[in-house]
Amino acid sequence: METNRKRQIAILGSTGSIGTQTLQVVEEHPECFEVYAITAGTRVNDLIEQARKFLPRVAIIADETKYQQLKEALADLPIKAIGGYEAICEVVQEPAIDVVVTAMVGFSGLRPTIAAIKAGKEIALANKETLVVGGDLVMRLAAERRVPILPIDSEHSAIFQCLEMNNPLEKVILTASGGPFRTFTKEQLEHVTKEQALKHPNWDMGNKITIDSATLMNKGLEFIEAKWLFDLEPEQIDIVVHRQSIIHSAVEYKDYAVIAQLGVPDMKIPIQYSLLYPERVECPTKPLSLTDYGTLTFAEPDYKTFKCLSAAIDAISRGGAYPCLVNSANEEAVKAFLNDEIKFIQIGEIVSSVLEKFPYTEIKCYEDVTAADAAAREYVRGIIG
Repeated sequence: METNRKRQIAILGSTGSIGTQTLQVVEEHPECFEVYAITAGTRVNDLIEQARKFLPRVAIIADETKYQQLKEALADLPIKAIGGYEAICEVVQEPAIDVVVTAMVGFSGLRPTIAAIKAGKEIALANKETLVVGGDLVMRLAAERRVPILPIDSEHSAIFQCLEMNNPLEKVILTASGGPFRTFTKEQLEHVTKEQALKHPNWDMGNKITIDSATLMNKGLEFIEAKWLFDLEPEQIDIVVHRQSIIHSAVEYKDYAVIAQLGVPDMKIPIQYSLLYPERVECPTKPLSLTDYGTLTFAEPDYKTFKCLSAAIDAISRGGAYPCLVNSANEEAVKAFLNDEIKFIQIGEIVSSVLEKFPYTEIKCYEDVTAADAAAREYVRGIIG
């Protein structure tokens, strides 16, 4: 890629799976990128290691109790060390930054993304919860500021790559690996352990998203994200279980032609595409050999058994605050499961229950989102005790 100036990148959540792979892409193409800022929630040692290697101008640790450690470790380098979540919302507004990679986990990614959009920064979106909880607000703001939002999720990147300009699509087909329990019955899910749930068959991800993949909540969140990214109605989105994770998603047009994007299951491909769009260059991964896989399989998801998936689809169909409510309830339930406070199967039961617990309310502003988020979390904590 020929360019007169290296693109300045801020990576929010640089120590997570997406963040570390983004840095690998940057390392592979030093002629294209420079890292302006990196941030982490609590992994200060990983953040220090990244800062010393990539020499960003700013390194931020959201956990303020670890700020002093960060500051002392970087004292011999010209890197500004900062502590606190608010600093993340501020750094994305720096004039020098060209693109903000939003790879923070969960609801916490919303405010920094909004701040970056208001500052006119290009968004490489990996934090799907941003659109799940505030899709209408975020997309309207991006349109007003003429800010591009380029998806990093492999499924949404696939759809984006398959889109043909001036040809309205009929529907999109989101593929799902099905997680480790795709053939389990409700009775079998009663006995799932944390260790089993944290073993994803195809992808190497953080704990929260791995559990979301096991419950199929991740696919439900992607369903909602696709609605906002591509301006779709819920009935225009299909989900297909595709165990091999080679077809990342597909687009169907009016003539029933289906165009799919294929590749090995490696997040560096969609990350690089979002950062270099519309250009394609060599990626630090291996090429796809269809003959190595031999057979590709497809099946319907089990919506009845995997209640999180059904709840997410129901939530966006109802609209209003329901997508935010199910997302926040899920975050609390997953946290409780990882802390051995509830069973795996209870995650779906808790998430589904918020649809009947709360009446319909509209989302008109950011404060409406935070109110729904707080209400859902309080409700779940009350159930768990």
